[in-house]
Amino acid sequence: PELFPPAMRVALVALPGATGCSNLLVPGGSSTDGSTIITYSCDNPARFGDVVHWPAGKHKDGDLREVYDFDSGARLGAIPQPPETYNVVGNTNEHQLSIGETTFGGVAALDGTQGRAVCSSTYGCLDYGSLISVTLARSRTAREAIATADELMQTYGYASSGESFSIADPHEVWLMEIVSKGTLEQGSVWAAVRIPDGHVAGHANQARIRSFANYKETEVLHATDVISFARKAHLFTGEDEEFSFSDVYDPVTFEGARFCEARVWSFFREVAAEDERIDQYLDYAQGYNLTNRMPLYVKAGHKLGVNETMWHMRNHYEGTWLDPTRD
Repeated sequence: PELFPPAMRVALVALPGATGCSNLLVPGGSSTDGSTIITYSCDNPARFGDVVHWPAGKHKDGDLREVYDFDSGARLGAIPQPPETYNVVGNTNEHQLSIGETTFGGVAALDGTQGRAVCSSTYGCLDYGSLISVTLARSRTAREAIATADELMQTYGYASSGESFSIADPHEVWLMEIVSKGTLEQGSVWAAVRIPDGHVAGHANQARIRSFANYKETEVLHATDVISFARKAHLFTGEDEEFSFSDVYDPVTFEGARFCEARVWSFFREVAAEDERIDQYLDYAQGYNLTNRMPLYVKAGHKLGVNETMWHMRNHYEGTWLDPTRD
């Protein structure tokens, strides 16, 4: 049988010479055949050619799953298994649920890497890579994956820096952004936004979710303490309606705009509807005007197919101010 049926397709593409990870997100209402599409490039050369298989299983009380750091291979612990887990190949499971990621780091004080996270004293922590594979083994839908990831992080601790996750099932595409609580508390804070039909999104090593007021209430999920923890950590002092996840937990810098957001800008420039006026954000992509932030998602000017997304993953800013051949 076909591993990736039309209802859910994932493009795994390596970017030669890229300096970071890139994900493109295309809901079913924005694709040529109605399938949801996410792309994922990984900037870690140690991962090239690496596809991990986690077989489905039935588990008894007391069964544990070993957890290892995705990047270093260090053992992080062993967590209890649920009664049943699903078949997982790479970043996709048997229910056509897929998860990709890009790392944005975020506020240094909340970095959970290198032993800085508060972990369960009994079972240890999960990092971003193990969080993806364990979530895929326990979830059927994108919304279920968001809830599962939240439960795992709050129960065991989150031993990574800031991450953006692309999460898609055959019906919905979501962007979830996560930050560890570092040495302050066990767990994480996070926010997630559903990408609406007729639109496309992308992320590339810079947090992109801002004020929740920018999105429909039914399209936003977040940790219960995402704002109160920011106050506790002395990162935010404003009113709730002024809160912006990206601006608080991963403030954009010149590097974040020029080397990260510019990749999203270049994708938007190729596919967005004309009235989105993507060229108005050039000074932001250049890193010159950090207040001219791009929207999280834009209206698609045409429907995209899988092959087209592969070409967009090969984008090197051709024909733009950032085109390296013009240097």
